[in-house]
Amino acid sequence: MKTATRCVHFHDLRDPYGATAPPIYQTATFHQPSAIEFGEYDYTRSANPTRSLLEEQLAALEEGSFACAFASGMAAIAAVTRLVEAGGEILAGEDLYGGASRLFSQVSSRQGISVRYADLTDLDTVQRAMTPATRLVMAETPTNPLLRIVDIAGLAEIAHRRGAVLAVDNSLLSPCLQRPLRLGADLVIHSATKFLCGHSDLSAGAVVGGDPELGRLLAFHQNAEGAGLAPFDSWLLLRSIKTLPLRVERQTASACRIAEFLAGHPQVGRVFFPGLPDHPGREVHERQASGPGAVMSFTTGDPRLSRHVVEATKLFAIAVSFGSVGSVISLPCRMSHASIPPELRGRLSPPADLVRLSVGIEDVDDLIEDLAAAFPAARAGVSPIGSMKRVRVSECL
Repeated sequence: MKTATRCVHFHDLRDPYGATAPPIYQTATFHQPSAIEFGEYDYTRSANPTRSLLEEQLAALEEGSFACAFASGMAAIAAVTRLVEAGGEILAGEDLYGGASRLFSQVSSRQGISVRYADLTDLDTVQRAMTPATRLVMAETPTNPLLRIVDIAGLAEIAHRRGAVLAVDNSLLSPCLQRPLRLGADLVIHSATKFLCGHSDLSAGAVVGGDPELGRLLAFHQNAEGAGLAPFDSWLLLRSIKTLPLRVERQTASACRIAEFLAGHPQVGRVFFPGLPDHPGREVHERQASGPGAVMSFTTGDPRLSRHVVEATKLFAIAVSFGSVGSVISLPCRMSHASIPPELRGRLSPPADLVRLSVGIEDVDDLIEDLAAAFPAARAGVSPIGSMKRVRVSECL
């Protein structure tokens, strides 16, 4: 089945009543056959039928043999780092979500795991950066927030030749636009809070892979550390996935138009978006993905102007995260990437004037008009927090 069909036609064949929407097993524990026998499920922390169905769906969408659903994207990343033992090393991309950098520097390092950063878009650099201790390569593509492109197949070849596992964060594109396992990655990571959910009403994460042994290890840590996704959130995510292809198609089409508008705006210095013809790595991206996604960033050359642009928009909510049906705008260096440790900020922090957009499903003409009006307001030094953000519904129709 094609992705759009699979997203809709995925049911729990074990349900004796044939419900079109899967039931929620909102329970902590399950009755057992006897005092010395266990049934298929015993305790929701270990496994739950609703979460199992979600994991089967995620594995099918990413073309993997297993999936583990976690309470957040960071819980998913943390579980992947558990695959590295003390004395081992993680090689991570330089343009990486700030929370991951915080985890590496303040948690992994205390467990005897060293973390080094490299420009993963340059395979020669990756070759030189790998050491005998490297056990895990952590990549994003496109990266967040600079939208750099990593050659997944090339990176997988290098990692496997050196005996390392390659994990690729696919949160920005979703399985609708990119399948890292098909390109040689060992694991795919999702902040399912983003596009997979798409409604900003739950926090979730997922890891998908093809090697059953990796799946066994990840499921062990999911259970041992109690990081599994709760039944109701699993059900909400199953429901959201049904509309994933529709949302991604609309958001991507709108993002392409907005990127073109920004690229031609006199107050914009540079636009980072793989759908633009001059984007570095576009050729690689088009070889491994079927669309540019709905996240982009741009610079203005002036951090104050960027802040005022962010604060002057009406339809773009100032918020962290991305991938929702509602468009959001942010300053990554002060918001999503503010948790980068001080000693790494000079190397890993995004530019102070960088603005990140996540395009929703609103009418694209309204979104472009909103951005167009924000620039003159920003130039006038307007900082309308608390006034312009309180927009009546009638003003947005």
